[in-house]
Amino acid sequence: MIILALNCGSSSVKYSLFDWARKQTLAMGLVERVIAGGSFIVQSVPGREDFRLEKECPDHETAIDLIIRTMTEGPAAVIPDISAIAAVGHRVVHGGERFTCSVRIDAEVLEAIREVQHLAPLHNPPNIAGIEAVSSVLPQVPNIAIFDTAFHQTMPRHAYLYALPYNWYERYRVRRYGFHGTSHLYVSKRAAALLGKASCDCNLITMHIGNGVSHCAIRNGISIDTSMGLTPLEGAVMGTRCGDIDPAIPHFMMKMENLTPDEMDNLLNKKSGVLGITGRFTDRRDIIQAARQGDERCRLCLEIESYRLRKYIGAYLAAAGPLDAVVFTAGVGENSWLIRQMALQQLQHLGIHLDEQRNREAVGGGEKIITGDGSPIKAFVIPTDEELVFIEDVAAILDGRYAHHMEFTYSFARPDFVPR
Repeated sequence: MIILALNCGSSSVKYSLFDWARKQTLAMGLVERVIAGGSFIVQSVPGREDFRLEKECPDHETAIDLIIRTMTEGPAAVIPDISAIAAVGHRVVHGGERFTCSVRIDAEVLEAIREVQHLAPLHNPPNIAGIEAVSSVLPQVPNIAIFDTAFHQTMPRHAYLYALPYNWYERYRVRRYGFHGTSHLYVSKRAAALLGKASCDCNLITMHIGNGVSHCAIRNGISIDTSMGLTPLEGAVMGTRCGDIDPAIPHFMMKMENLTPDEMDNLLNKKSGVLGITGRFTDRRDIIQAARQGDERCRLCLEIESYRLRKYIGAYLAAAGPLDAVVFTAGVGENSWLIRQMALQQLQHLGIHLDEQRNREAVGGGEKIITGDGSPIKAFVIPTDEELVFIEDVAAILDGRYAHHMEFTYSFARPDFVPR
């Protein structure tokens, strides 16, 4: 069974082709500048040099046709023809309240995704365009939707409702939804396996720290709170997003600077976060290097980001109850020992005893414990594998054995699982 996983953005399409029987990735690639002009595809295949081809893609259908042709024809081909593709899994950012797990896409499901696209106007429209494009290019192939928001639909009402006029929720479904669900699902299952416990017996804090950042409080294996909200803007300090701020600030600055709502939205989403603080960097490696060279704003940025991380750990420890572990994942969470150290310092009184040597060595891949042997609460670095969640959901739905993540046994939840 060969499965194609797609992540359609507004101007890009990321893809991965996976052989389920052999448990191996056949190809990974990206089409950039879809619609924008100057489009090109780059494809990586194990054991080969990367393939690159410039070809204009005025829409997502053309981009997906280019992906299919690249995988099946010419020097970059990895499968004989499109009949080898058994199904396509689509990342869908927002599933609203209806979707609590991955589903096979039909006309009703697609319409339901359309109905909530106002909740993710930058993400759901290109996701829908990708689904429609595959339906046109590969009309006989099943399409499966994997939702960023699904994992968090177990949150109780007191966690997901805001203290706003209740009719906003009734009329427009304004509430906390959360994102990065596949990542939080994967690392929480891996953490349970590393702890030697069943997922339903674990209380965890999972911290996905990359350009986008979200945290999740997990009690008895399910999400009970998460830092991102109605949109991915709320929560931690991120690469270009501000995270939690006084909600009066946007109105104040719109009056002071004579800004339109769209201009303010752009500033909060694309000009804030660590970029806003440093004035020039989004990559934490650049910030750390500049801080070591004496850049005061970069030092301040590291202190602000790590302080916010530490506050979320304290808040979610209170929410999740007696805690088993804290898990760091994604680009920064997996690779920046300094930010992890700054986030976990002074938490011994909570039962988290960082082992600085282990933490420094936990860089560059692999699952590692970074607390001391006697630490009441463990801390792990676990590289995420969202693609594997995609693939396993799709395969299980096709086989008719899929269920909610607490009732379905993922391969990566087993103690003998070896991460890719």
